[in-house]
Amino acid sequence: MNQIRWGVLSTSNFAVTKVIPAIQQSEICQVAAISSRSPEQAEKTAQQLGIPQFYGSYNELIAAPDIDVIYNPLPNHLHVLWTIQALRAGKHVLCEKPISSDADEAIKLLEETRKYPQLKVMEAFMYRFHPQWRWTKEAVEQGKIGKLKTIHSFFSYHNTDPANIRNQASSAGGGLLDIGCYSISLSRFLFGSEPERIMGSLELDAQYKTDRLATGILDFGSGVSIFTCSTQLPLYQRAVIHGDQGRIELEMPFNPLPDQPSRLWFTHEGKTEEITFEACNQYTIQADLFSLAILEDRLVPTSLEDAVANMISIDTLKQSAKSGRWERP
Repeated sequence: MNQIRWGVLSTSNFAVTKVIPAIQQSEICQVAAISSRSPEQAEKTAQQLGIPQFYGSYNELIAAPDIDVIYNPLPNHLHVLWTIQALRAGKHVLCEKPISSDADEAIKLLEETRKYPQLKVMEAFMYRFHPQWRWTKEAVEQGKIGKLKTIHSFFSYHNTDPANIRNQASSAGGGLLDIGCYSISLSRFLFGSEPERIMGSLELDAQYKTDRLATGILDFGSGVSIFTCSTQLPLYQRAVIHGDQGRIELEMPFNPLPDQPSRLWFTHEGKTEEITFEACNQYTIQADLFSLAILEDRLVPTSLEDAVANMISIDTLKQSAKSGRWERP
């Protein structure tokens, strides 16, 4: 087998417009099937994207014998449920972030995966595979900015559509789970450890009961990470990584455009250098790396233990927002 056959759970706009076209660009991946609760919608999307097979239910897809991997872009509260269903059907799973609604769910999934050691499961934090983040991670590890001291990140968009799952508390919506999870993830990624304590603040939307403005401080002992995310502010994103001898600033840290070069600024010894990376699709890179882990039977690039740890930090921030004090994971 030199090509991994993918099946997609749901016809979500994110999957249809971002991830499926990216997977289809891969030479070792084939999007072989898609499913929806509506057979008509499944057929329409399959025809639109040139997908050879479609199913009118999720169960039919995960039971299909000619599918190797299930891509799960369902709403947050369905991530663990359908990932476990896919595992039980003998399928590898790439599940969208966040891996779950809370840490308890994530731990439940981790325990379930141990029953299927031959199957791969990974949380889809695609940003880590983009060349700009590989460069940044290596630069921090090599001490190019000295000792890492603080990270400042910001991620926002404006969405007040009541029909959007991000604005539905019953679907585990809200900004912290949707985009704040990136800032927590990158902080743990760069510090290479877990925060010792966390302080958080959440502002809830009076109508939707989801967080529309979230701010967190993660104390790693050797340094801190501070971030803000929002679902009701103008579209913006930025990440700045400060060391005691320099800094790195990423212009589009989370979803750089796949058809345009991305850039960052590296400041050291009073000089700032602009570093440019060729256009690439981080979703394609992610699909390739996950598929190679299957083909070569090796560990996935990001462990499920890492996903659990990210959820623990998210839950701790929520706990701090309620208590009004520092909380320890």
